[in-house]
Amino acid sequence: MSLKSLFMFLCCFCLLRPAFAQKPVFTLSEAIQTGLQNYNSIKAKKSYQGASTVMVENARRQFLPDVNTAIQQNYGTANGQFGPLYSYKGVGIAASGPSSTSQNWNTAFGALYATNINWEAYSFGRLNATLDLAKSQVARDSLDVLQEKFAHSMKIGAAYFNVLAAQKFVEVSQANLKRVTALQDVVKARAKNGLNAGVDSSIANAEVSNARQGIIDAKNLEVQANAQLAQFLNKSPQAFDLDSLYFISIPKSLETSQSIEQNPTLQWYASRITLAEKQQVLYERNKLPTVNLFGAFQTKGSGFKNDYTPDNHHIDGSYFGGIVPTRSNFLVGAGIFWNFMAPTKINKQIEAQKLLREGLRYEYEQMSLQLQNQVVLADQRIQNALASYHEAPIQLEAARTAYNQKALLYKNGLSNIIDLTQALFVLNRAETNINVAYANVWQALLLKAASSGDADLLMKQAR
Repeated sequence: MSLKSLFMFLCCFCLLRPAFAQKPVFTLSEAIQTGLQNYNSIKAKKSYQGASTVMVENARRQFLPDVNTAIQQNYGTANGQFGPLYSYKGVGIAASGPSSTSQNWNTAFGALYATNINWEAYSFGRLNATLDLAKSQVARDSLDVLQEKFAHSMKIGAAYFNVLAAQKFVEVSQANLKRVTALQDVVKARAKNGLNAGVDSSIANAEVSNARQGIIDAKNLEVQANAQLAQFLNKSPQAFDLDSLYFISIPKSLETSQSIEQNPTLQWYASRITLAEKQQVLYERNKLPTVNLFGAFQTKGSGFKNDYTPDNHHIDGSYFGGIVPTRSNFLVGAGIFWNFMAPTKINKQIEAQKLLREGLRYEYEQMSLQLQNQVVLADQRIQNALASYHEAPIQLEAARTAYNQKALLYKNGLSNIIDLTQALFVLNRAETNINVAYANVWQALLLKAASSGDADLLMKQAR
């Protein structure tokens, strides 16, 4: 080989080498991490938690006083008139001036500059109750994010093992097709040589067709399982190359010391009760009075002179002559303000809140009972799955031995096609059962982790 040919060969090998590299396996840990980062429901609840956190700071700022500043400059008349007036929704004109015997249209500029401060210095615990309520909302939304992430992790784990089981079913179906195809070749050869009846060929053909249909059904299950996993990962439907080592070994630990009360879902239910209690406290505080400190400063300017009358026309008609402040007033004080009708109005809100809290407590107790029952069910499933796991290899070994014996007897004309196909069916079922046994152990582990709220039971054994 020339140096030029060798160089071209090495270049082609380097370019093609990545194509032959082994595709990385998508592990369960990676799947859970991807799902927790991408799933929109979790993102939404994180946003709700952020909004609640902002509202805590808003509750703290309610202690600050109200400071209102007003600047207005006007141009108009100053006709005064004795008599009562009610201004409805801002309808009406306020005028300060002498009462005249008739209407006149003397006009000048005027201005008002005012600052008012009102500080709710003491509210008998209402502001603290508002802050506690806001903090409880943060706690509830934080636990909502936690329980959503926990539940989603469990869903991803279940979907992951479902895809693995579906892939194993495809492998078993393909192995079965390979066996029945080899059997079909043997039957055709023996029938052609007159060693077997022609009906054996028909039975063999039917078994091959049935095996092909089994592959189609298994692939349909795989497609559905892939679509479910992709949905939990917030990805488009696709085929996943998963870690098949889960069907070689079972979890080392299937027990947890975590109590039901630590389950994130149950903690979220408890936070709803706490929030309802804080809301009730706030309603109670709203019935009490408030102690306010207040102050005001006003300064006015007017183009109408102090000795103005409609007859002497003592008016400064210039703009700046009217807006320059010439008279000022201030006021400071303190007061207790109490709406005596507040208890009457709020008592029904308190009564309704008590009923709401009672309903939330019933929901908590119902969920607690449901999780306790799931723990018992998980323990039973673990026992049954382990029993199946220990029994499946025995069944598979016996089925293989029986099939090999029947195949050998058939080739030597000492058995019939019915016995051989029956042995083939038993072997195919045994291969399926051993994969189901592994899947059931891992699914039982998932149920135990979900019911007890112990995510580490799964994550510490996930690859």
